[in-house]
Amino acid sequence: MALNLEQKKTVVAEVAEVAAVAHSAIAAEYNGLSVTDMTELRVKAREQNVYLRVVKNTLARRALEGTDFECMGDALVGPLVLAFSQEDPGAAARVISEFSKENDKLVVKLVSIGGKLLEAGDIKRLADMPTKDQAISLLMSVMKAPVEKLARTLNEVPGKLVRTVAAIREQKEAA
Repeated sequence: MALNLEQKKTVVAEVAEVAAVAHSAIAAEYNGLSVTDMTELRVKAREQNVYLRVVKNTLARRALEGTDFECMGDALVGPLVLAFSQEDPGAAARVISEFSKENDKLVVKLVSIGGKLLEAGDIKRLADMPTKDQAISLLMSVMKAPVEKLARTLNEVPGKLVRTVAAIREQKEAA
């Protein structure tokens, strides 16, 4: 179905608004996927707060102008679905990566994060990035480790004293 000028402007504005605040973007070729498969992909994306949209390449290029994902513009060729991570940089990569394992017809073409265009194979690295909660947990464990070690070390002094006194007592009782 052909879009009129107003509909095209609306699509460009919507995608540009999402791209302006997104952390990462994935473009994947969906050629050969059934409607059921695409619906399943959209549901998984919605659950992970990933914006998923099939957009004509010319409209996508216009929408990506002036954003961190402008580097994707020249490579937008063929039937592509765009996935933008809204909160977690690795969310779109995880959704697309997991779905492409089940459906080999979904082929990753472009990966972009932080204004840099990465190789399509780098989706695995992006998908393996920890979520915000996981990253905070890792940071807290690293920050907590020195304090725990200090507490154990300080606790060892009276513990050693108690063991020494107990050994002396046992020695005197045995004598």
